[in-house]
Amino acid sequence: MFEIGDKVVYPNHGAGTIIGIETKEILGEEKKYYIMKLPIGEMKVMIPVDKVDEIGVRGIIDEEEADQIIALLKGEKSKMSQNWNRRYRANMEKLKTGDIYEVGGVVRDLHIRDEEKGLSTGEKKMLSNAKQILVSELVLAKNAEEEEIEEIIETAFKNNPHIDNEEED
Repeated sequence: MFEIGDKVVYPNHGAGTIIGIETKEILGEEKKYYIMKLPIGEMKVMIPVDKVDEIGVRGIIDEEEADQIIALLKGEKSKMSQNWNRRYRANMEKLKTGDIYEVGGVVRDLHIRDEEKGLSTGEKKMLSNAKQILVSELVLAKNAEEEEIEEIIETAFKNNPHIDNEEED
């Protein structure tokens, strides 16, 4: 059971802080909901208390793990299908897990692929969503501003030896 003030991750939505616990009547049935505020976009999400395990809601990572995720962004691209449809489905499954390492891997792999060959419109949207999920958790884990985290991610990509960054000094 989470409490007000806890920082949690809602798979496919990102990380946020529980700012309230409310009982709502929906279709004649009373249910308890966590009210979670996301740090990006000031969005609020209602999470059914009785479904948190099923949904995969979890506490956020600590600062040490956040540093591991940033290091992961500098890694080599995973093996991916050449078929964009299979690649898209595989990445979607990874994002649904809510596992920050899977999300980080999707961000890294799609970013590298975008640099090498470009992405389809669907994959560009997926990259943007995955990056937002990643940023939301890193903002809370490192107690930083969104802009700081965006800069850290961009620096990780610039320093990735597996990406041909073409900018020579």
